[in-house]
Amino acid sequence: MQKFPVNEEFALKQTSPKIAGSGVIIGGDKVISAYDLVEQMEYLYVRVVKAKELPAKDVTGSCDPYVEVKLGNYKGVTKHFEKKSNPVWNLVFAFSQDQLQASFVEVVVKDKDVVLDDFIGRISFDLVDVPRRVPPDSPLAPQWYKLEDKKGERLKKGEIMLALWKGTQADEVFPDAWHSDAAAVGSEGVSRIRGKVYLSPRLWYLRVNIIQCQDLIISDKSRPPEVFVKVIFGNQALKTKISHVKSVNPAWNEDLIFVVAEPFEEPLVITVEDRVSSNKDEILGKCLMLLNSVPRRLDNKPVSAKWHNLEKHFVEGEKKETKFASKIHMRISLDGGYHVLDESTYYSSDYRPTSKLLWKSSIGILELGVISATGLSTMKTKDGRGTTDAYCVAKYGPKWIRTRTIIDNVSPRWNEQYTWEVFDPCTVITIGVFDNGHLQGGGKDACIGKVRIRLSTLETERVYTHSYPLIVLKPSGVKKMGEVQLAVRFSCTSYLSMLQKYTDPLLPKMHYVHPLSVTQLDILRYQAIQIVSTRLGRAEPPLKKEVIEYMLDVGSHIWSVRKAKANFMRILNVMGGVIAIGKWFDQICHWKNPLTTILIHILFVILVLYPELIFPTLFLYLFFIGIWRYRRKPRHPPHMDIRLSHADSVGIDELDEEFDTFPTSKGSDLVRMRYDRLRSIGGRIQTVIGDLAMQGERFHSLLSWRDPRASALFVAFCLIAAIVMYVTPFQIVALLAGFYVLRHPKLRTKVPSYGTNFFKRLSARSDCML
Repeated sequence: MQKFPVNEEFALKQTSPKIAGSGVIIGGDKVISAYDLVEQMEYLYVRVVKAKELPAKDVTGSCDPYVEVKLGNYKGVTKHFEKKSNPVWNLVFAFSQDQLQASFVEVVVKDKDVVLDDFIGRISFDLVDVPRRVPPDSPLAPQWYKLEDKKGERLKKGEIMLALWKGTQADEVFPDAWHSDAAAVGSEGVSRIRGKVYLSPRLWYLRVNIIQCQDLIISDKSRPPEVFVKVIFGNQALKTKISHVKSVNPAWNEDLIFVVAEPFEEPLVITVEDRVSSNKDEILGKCLMLLNSVPRRLDNKPVSAKWHNLEKHFVEGEKKETKFASKIHMRISLDGGYHVLDESTYYSSDYRPTSKLLWKSSIGILELGVISATGLSTMKTKDGRGTTDAYCVAKYGPKWIRTRTIIDNVSPRWNEQYTWEVFDPCTVITIGVFDNGHLQGGGKDACIGKVRIRLSTLETERVYTHSYPLIVLKPSGVKKMGEVQLAVRFSCTSYLSMLQKYTDPLLPKMHYVHPLSVTQLDILRYQAIQIVSTRLGRAEPPLKKEVIEYMLDVGSHIWSVRKAKANFMRILNVMGGVIAIGKWFDQICHWKNPLTTILIHILFVILVLYPELIFPTLFLYLFFIGIWRYRRKPRHPPHMDIRLSHADSVGIDELDEEFDTFPTSKGSDLVRMRYDRLRSIGGRIQTVIGDLAMQGERFHSLLSWRDPRASALFVAFCLIAAIVMYVTPFQIVALLAGFYVLRHPKLRTKVPSYGTNFFKRLSARSDCML
């Protein structure tokens, strides 16, 4: 296999973070036992629960209280309540230990006013007196504290309930807490920067089998009806072909397949229509169905078909009502035996069927530590300087995770750890880094880069700590957007079950028993992605559509000259081993190394005389090759390769074509030039395909008698060969053939052999082509 030289800028780098899982930290605090793939981050937590009996400050005899938590230059503020002396906030503030600039923390209660907020009371705590909480201890119980005035004297009225403790990111309040590094974000935007876990909706394939209709009422009886059925579910609309039965009882027996998601929120709408003209269709009947009543099947056994009444559709202005008794015969089912593909099958993270009844037990656990990123490119401008508000998204199976957003930092440190159940080792986890666009006017989240890690390339129970380059392809060329540092561990619960997975079909059984076409799968995958992006976009904070489409590689099937070149070179690279064997055998035949050729002769004689040793020798040879290469096995997981992708040698025009919209938005001259180039590439492919077809047609012509003399020669040769092979032992024939192929160069001639000459003279159908 050809190995390309590695560009150090885009290379994978092994790191040594201070994490317990990699053995860098021995012993240490028990608090990091559950977070052993990330670096420990210390925080001071302040929980503001509620207040009571706050003194009035307004002339109306009430107060509009809110709380400020101050620690050095950092200040966290709760929302204010109008005219409420017993407010409840229940908000947690988290101050990073690295940013502590004071020896005490101060909690101040104020009254919201139009001009100047009034001081109600305060209380302060020395940091040395704050206790430390170690999970899995229960949360620290909050306590009531008397408020003090500015002189430090206790107020007669007014108390606040607080809890203070020191902890790490392992604390359960960490994801929903207000963080000091996001102090610039307003209270309304805090929810948009928090880390969350999302679950994709469970997707089903809905199969609608349209069988027939009966007793349709046609308005124009002077012509044969051209009836078809249209089925609509949400944004998806499919229709059958026009029935070949041109009557009021048309038949189809045609399947229409949709992607639907639980919970089923929309009805299934079936309409029967008549093609009156090329631009006009008449609705003959309509039927609505709720999917909650649709049967679910796990295998290929058909569900029972049912007749459904079609409601009459009235045209506007029509006054006369006619009783309508038309029916439609359908078989509708939710197919749970398929896996609804929302990712490419080449690097999917899940292959399980939809129905949980068909799920098997998990084989392991995947743990991911999102540690940090370095050297991120600035994605926007703030106060005249570049900045980035970065967060990470990881997707494996139906579970998506999103880290918190680190504000205004090109080298963010997340140190968040997540866990997934693994059901198949031949799956891929995708990790993407994005810039939060909500903080700058609610724009789109810009994609910084992504990483894919295939679990089958990981050794079990080993912690991989690497810095992955974030590589993106832009219209100006390939660019490194920074690096993300990850820690990954794949733990196996049943090694035997994991090995058995390698013998199971990749997709569920229904994909082979009742397969879907490639075109259907592409359309259904697009619909699945739209449903997932819509559902996750309704979460809080939303996982935006551009993030989901980037993670799921939407548009990866669009034509690209660069990808075509890369895939062609991949084929040549794979065939390199066969070509190398062919060159080696040619050297053996031409006696380039006489000693090796003699040894090959001896081996050949042994295998011919003892043919039962052929397969054992072959497998033993492969065994020794595998053992020899074990010591040179890859020590690092694979990553994005710019040489393999031909990203470092692509032209500007080819990139401009790759990033063009579909359909194109370019001018006619440029499109004509690209079309001519595509015709040139297609012409070369056409020539190669034609040559392959010609060789196959020559084989067919041996016995087709299109060339009677050639066929007569071949038939005579077959008769003579059969007689010779019948009276001569097979070992003798094999030895003679082998010695002829391995003969010395002095016995060879540059003129092609008789068999080659005869084959090239056989007729093909090329002369019949226009």
